[in-house]
Amino acid sequence: MALRLLTDEERAAAREKATAARAVRAEVKAALKDRKITVAQILDRAGSDEALSRLKVTDLLEAAPGIGKVRSAAIMDEIGIAKTRRVRGLGIHQRKALIEYLDA
Repeated sequence: MALRLLTDEERAAAREKATAARAVRAEVKAALKDRKITVAQILDRAGSDEALSRLKVTDLLEAAPGIGKVRSAAIMDEIGIAKTRRVRGLGIHQRKALIEYLDA
């Protein structure tokens, strides 16, 4: 099934929406890095914010102070989160385990 072609206005609106979503995700990751916000707060906010719900868990963890690619992968393996998982795809137990792990 072929996708319908977008009009110039629809394409421009989609581009603006994508740019705004990237800006929101970058702002939240910067706030996490500066310790102005916690992972628990981000997970709570992701329930109502579509841009945050599409944030990859690996990107979220790597934005946290002291966590890089290797440690992020180890945390996700230990908790049982797939490497391609996004924040909205986390289950209740995975969210709880992630918060507990990072608070410890």
